Amino acid sequence: MEHAYDYLIIGGGMAGDAAAKAIRAADAAASIGLVSVETSPPYERPPLSKALWKGDKTPEAIDLGTAATGATLHLGRRVQSLDRASRRVGDDHGDGYRYGRLLLATGATPRPLPFAGGDRAIAFRTLDDYRRLRRHAVAGAHVAVVGGGFIGSELAASLRGVGCKVTLLFPGASIGSGRYPPALSAFLDDYYRERGVELLSGVKAVDGKESHDGVELVLSDDRRLRVDAVAAGLGVTPDTALAAQAGLEIADGVVVDGQLRTSDPHIWAAGDMANFFNPSLGRRLRVEHENAAVEMGAHAGRAMAGAGGDFTTLPYFYSDLFDLGYEAVGLLDARLQVVEDWSEPHRKGVVYYLDDGRVRGVLLWNVWGQVDAARELIAQAGPWQPASLRGRIPHDG
Repeated sequence: MEHAYDYLIIGGGMAGDAAAKAIRAADAAASIGLVSVETSPPYERPPLSKALWKGDKTPEAIDLGTAATGATLHLGRRVQSLDRASRRVGDDHGDGYRYGRLLLATGATPRPLPFAGGDRAIAFRTLDDYRRLRRHAVAGAHVAVVGGGFIGSELAASLRGVGCKVTLLFPGASIGSGRYPPALSAFLDDYYRERGVELLSGVKAVDGKESHDGVELVLSDDRRLRVDAVAAGLGVTPDTALAAQAGLEIADGVVVDGQLRTSDPHIWAAGDMANFFNPSLGRRLRVEHENAAVEMGAHAGRAMAGAGGDFTTLPYFYSDLFDLGYEAVGLLDARLQVVEDWSEPHRKGVVYYLDDGRVRGVLLWNVWGQVDAARELIAQAGPWQPASLRGRIPHDG
């Protein structure tokens, strides 16, 4: 079957949803199509490792309502070809889609476990992954979480919250190594242990085998770990296969200009797989967080409809770790000069990341409502001295 749309969106994540809504707001009469490999309509992704486990939301409640835009959703379909000359894409069901303007919002692919997974061994990324894990992650079940980054640390806390025995294993020395100051990472290790999470630091899962009633992991230190289920948060790689097949410029994602347009004037890109220039940091970025997906998707949608300027937003990100939480902006890299400003050590404060006197990142640890202040600080040329930053962003209230 052949379809034709004024605007075609490839990807059913939060960027695709935001783009559809922005296009509809700017062009009321346009035809919009959205093709997604997922079988669910676009949904909020952060609750998969947070609110769904706490019972704050249900899977039905995280639906973003994309269909209300009037966009036609083609779900459970993978686009396999993109012909820029004819402005046509083809999917794995044999359908074709012609477009006037195209948005690539194909997101990213989770890095897999080093063995064939199944129902109990899951590279955690999607709503279907959540549903699979939830079947096994019942009170008393032993779940291994592989990876101590954003997803891994969030999942470990959430799984403990529903009564699972949790083993968190990661190759670094501590949770968040390389991102948080060493003392904060060490505090988090103790914090997780106090809440019943077993930590195995400095190790990787190198092999494993899934059976009908569990998973046996082989670790890099030759230990074996038998668990009921495994959830992996090993990071992601941008899904650029379609863009590469079409000959678009690729460099750690699909390269876009200030309006999020690719090297083809009829194609834009947004979200996890887009590499964009940020003027505040003076460098190109690829950001894998909710705020980036939503802001970029909306901007791309407006730009496709002829209503966009340059994308200058510096995205922020956030996390919940038991009863701790944070928002952060910019680069969190412990190799930079780190300035810690605590009103309560490791419980409430601000961490600044400096490079040659410029603030490149801000971690707002249990400090809320200061994202814009952090963005403004990063945009300033400085130079800043550590003493002048202490108290710069209020956190005593």
